Amino acid sequence: MEFLIPLGLTSQILKFLLWKSSVINYTKNLMSNIIRHNYHLVDDSPWPLLIALVGVGLTSGLLNLFYFKGLNVFFFSVLATGLITYQWWRDVRREGAFLGLHRLGVELGLRIGIILFIISEVFFFLSFFWAFFHRRLSVEYRVGNCWPPSGIQCFDAFRIPLLNTIILLSSGVRVTWAHHSLIRGDHKKRLSRLSLTVILGIYFTGLQAMEYLEARFSFADGVYGSTFFLATGFHGLHVIIGTIFLLICLLRINFGFLRYNHHLGFEIAAWYWHFVDVVWLFLYVFVYWWGGA
Repeated sequence: MEFLIPLGLTSQILKFLLWKSSVINYTKNLMSNIIRHNYHLVDDSPWPLLIALVGVGLTSGLLNLFYFKGLNVFFFSVLATGLITYQWWRDVRREGAFLGLHRLGVELGLRIGIILFIISEVFFFLSFFWAFFHRRLSVEYRVGNCWPPSGIQCFDAFRIPLLNTIILLSSGVRVTWAHHSLIRGDHKKRLSRLSLTVILGIYFTGLQAMEYLEARFSFADGVYGSTFFLATGFHGLHVIIGTIFLLICLLRINFGFLRYNHHLGFEIAAWYWHFVDVVWLFLYVFVYWWGGA
């Protein structure tokens, strides 16, 4: 008995020490996973590399389409771009909506990022306006010493272009109302107002396509045709992207993923849509009205 008692105590002490060590290690691992900063260190992702490779394929496909009329590479690249973009934004949505990794610092970084993106888009459209103003203000003999150039029949600024202006301005008001309804928690009004914004965006795109079909000049008709179709065409592309952006936000609101206190994606979509509105105002005033007079 003299030796059994110490052995029993020893085994109990060893068990206690092992349990304490395991608790300490578990606590250390748990504390190491606790985020002590306001930022999100993203995990490894294949999407940036894949989208870069697909971007090369998209450029090559465009060249192949322009020069050799081949559609396969371009179609595959567009499809791959859509699929990769969906997967990438799906991961971002999970990080923000489900994992709670988009804290104040992350949201601030995303806001700064979209502001810089919109600024880059401003300079993108500024290049088209610069080219248009340069030719409009310094008319040369090669365009007939007049503006619009000889043989160009411009659109009437007070018909379809004016209607499109009213449509886009109305949609901008609607998306702002939808944002305020989302903040107040009015589910019915935010869905109806955002749905109307999406419908107006689709309507604008349809009228723009009809205008292109009825145009009496083409992209090849000198400097006026090229700058007109480049500026309005890229703006139409931005309208399509913004409409898809708002449609996705509409679905996320309907499923409850965007709430009154967590709706950064909708704010970014609204900013982008207002940018599209402002660009169209400049296009209407300077390209359709002043440039076509």
